[in-house]
Amino acid sequence: MAVGVMEPVSLFKKEYVVGLSDVDFTKTLKVGTLFGYFQDVASLAVENLGIGINTLEEKFSVAWVLIKIRVDIERLPVWNEKIILETWPQTPKRLEFNRDYMVRDADGNVLARAVSTWVIIDIKTRELQQTELIAVDYPEFITERALDCRLGKLKPYGRLEVAYKKIIGYSDVDFYGHLNNSKYIDYIMDCFTVEQHRKYRVGSIEIDYINEALPGDTLALYRDISALDSDMIYIEGVNEKDGNAAFKTRVRICER
Repeated sequence: MAVGVMEPVSLFKKEYVVGLSDVDFTKTLKVGTLFGYFQDVASLAVENLGIGINTLEEKFSVAWVLIKIRVDIERLPVWNEKIILETWPQTPKRLEFNRDYMVRDADGNVLARAVSTWVIIDIKTRELQQTELIAVDYPEFITERALDCRLGKLKPYGRLEVAYKKIIGYSDVDFYGHLNNSKYIDYIMDCFTVEQHRKYRVGSIEIDYINEALPGDTLALYRDISALDSDMIYIEGVNEKDGNAAFKTRVRICER
């Protein structure tokens, strides 16, 4: 159930019930599915503001693209649990749109916080467009941030080692025809064994989406565990077609 879908709202909310296909073997929400929730509620929120996916494509020939996000997780919800996702935009910059998220349980306790950066690109040329192209009359902006942090460039702590390689297929791509942002998270989670997932969970994850990955491309997943004493792991995916990084991520782990 979405709240406030008629009149434009500053704070957009949607209720979710964690389904059986949303959880892993511990019956807790998969992090990749959480990213899917973020994508879903963001699309509904911009639709509420009059700058939804179809409007941008039909009126401006541009598309929303997520380029950076950080998520701090207090607790992952479990199967059949009811949660509320809240999202709100910040004042647009020249090229960037910042959007924050809060995940709450049925009692209002915060489960996760996230901050993200989006851009709009020309659908045909893939070039960045300025935010003023889709300028709208926003409701009053909420100045509070979900996280007090700066999304900077990510780099490894030490030596990278190959974790595995993945060929992108039909089930990995979205309606833009490229690898969906939530699928990157699934790839990242597959860098760890089931036993490691049984012992540890994600406490925080920050990811830079750098270059598109397309069906048929092979991503080589590299992992750096040299900062494991600080509970930090760095992972990046390199497209073997051109040797360029598709994404870079930093994960903080904690014991379940």
